[in-house]
Amino acid sequence: MRSSRRRLIAGLLLAPLLSGCFAASDDDSSSDSSGSGEGGRLRVALAFQPTENYSPYGGQDSFILSRLGVSEGLARLDANGTAVPALAESWSSEQGGKSWVFKLRDAKFQDGSKVTAKAVAAALTHAAAADPAPPAISDVKLTAEAVGDDQVKVGAGEADPVLPLRLTNPSLAVFSPKAYGKDGKVNPVGTATGPFELTKTTGDTAAALDRYDDYWGGRAQASGIDVKFVSDGTARANALRTGDVDIAEALPVAQVASLDKDTVHEINTTRNSSLFLNTQKGVFTDAGLRAAAREAIDTSAVAKGVYDGYAEPAKGLFGPALTWAAGKRSEPTGRAKATDPKGKSITIATYDDRPELPETAQVLQQQLQKAGFKVKLEVRTYARLESDLLAKKFDAAISTRNMMLDTGDPVTVLASDYTCDGSYNLSFLCDKKVDKLVADAQAESDPGKRQDAAMKAEAAILGTDAVVPLAHLKAIVGIGTSVEGGVLDPYERQLVGTGTRR
Repeated sequence: MRSSRRRLIAGLLLAPLLSGCFAASDDDSSSDSSGSGEGGRLRVALAFQPTENYSPYGGQDSFILSRLGVSEGLARLDANGTAVPALAESWSSEQGGKSWVFKLRDAKFQDGSKVTAKAVAAALTHAAAADPAPPAISDVKLTAEAVGDDQVKVGAGEADPVLPLRLTNPSLAVFSPKAYGKDGKVNPVGTATGPFELTKTTGDTAAALDRYDDYWGGRAQASGIDVKFVSDGTARANALRTGDVDIAEALPVAQVASLDKDTVHEINTTRNSSLFLNTQKGVFTDAGLRAAAREAIDTSAVAKGVYDGYAEPAKGLFGPALTWAAGKRSEPTGRAKATDPKGKSITIATYDDRPELPETAQVLQQQLQKAGFKVKLEVRTYARLESDLLAKKFDAAISTRNMMLDTGDPVTVLASDYTCDGSYNLSFLCDKKVDKLVADAQAESDPGKRQDAAMKAEAAILGTDAVVPLAHLKAIVGIGTSVEGGVLDPYERQLVGTGTRR
């Protein structure tokens, strides 16, 4: 399967920035989206539990809904990172990109009501008012208004060349008016627009989905999906091996050798593992100690030892899957001189939903202790860790991040992860130089210049030593040999499609 990577993914490019009018075919990345066949129910094991009762604005929950084919927005990302039609069949920009008009296709919500411009505008307005705002729009003032029955005008407060890309984010999925409660919560059960309808949830352990026969993109071939949330990677691999599940995401590299090679699919992704250092509280408020931690870390020990070659030592925030990044990268600037840790005690947190992360933590613990730190590890499931992580309760955290997940635009993820007002800033970095360079990048509409500006911001971010990139990862998805049409998505937004069946 090592050679299959070249066949599966030729390498990701920066999604083109859109201007003028756009329309594309509604081809599905899975096979035979006509739904002409009749398949049984799919059994799927996911790594991450819902943390916010399937709210589209809560952590990983929106991506769970997207991966399972429950929810969708006006646009989606194709395999090349281009925004292509979903609920909108075409769009065009106005006023130099200050606003965009999306023409809706003929579609229905799963509760039987029609997808109207008024309903879509209300859904986007609700998302814009969420606290915290979805990462894809955290740095813009999103507005939406109906224009007639089948057009929606969406603005961002100022010219935004990547607004269609923002709207591909699963957190901006559209639900029927009945989904939105007076308490501000969103109930996705039976209110989305995708080919599969969420019908039953069992806490954070399981869920059931039925095929939605009136899906605009054609009737799905599988009759439904039974989902188990299995945080233990070995358990997911065992379930695939024994035939208890048909599809298992995020397989541990340690389990690959014991699986049927025809069930293992390797995908080159834009996901990194990184060590995030808390710049606002504790030991790593000292830039010299952050530098000492960075100098102590051997990233090749992580890529080769922990990931068994299913990763590459990190060169920066943007890895080799983005073929433009290496040629535009410059050396980090402004780094502090490393100072002696002198036995300073630190706590590093990580989660075991991705089984390589605790092992990574052990490797870093040894390296940092050798450099003079005293290191304690805190390992939980992500659902139990997230709130404390965002509350600055640890000196450092080891996490993975798909750098193109939010929009397919490199600048957007820099804004959400490394600026003062960022909505997912695990380092709690607040640096005026970084903020200015990210703002400069956001102002660029030319694709090449936007890439150049993103790499300048990357150099400044790395210069603060707020984050130590460890490895550029490959995803390993397990798909049973009886399954046809599984979706291999480098952006990790899809796992099943209308053509997935067994």
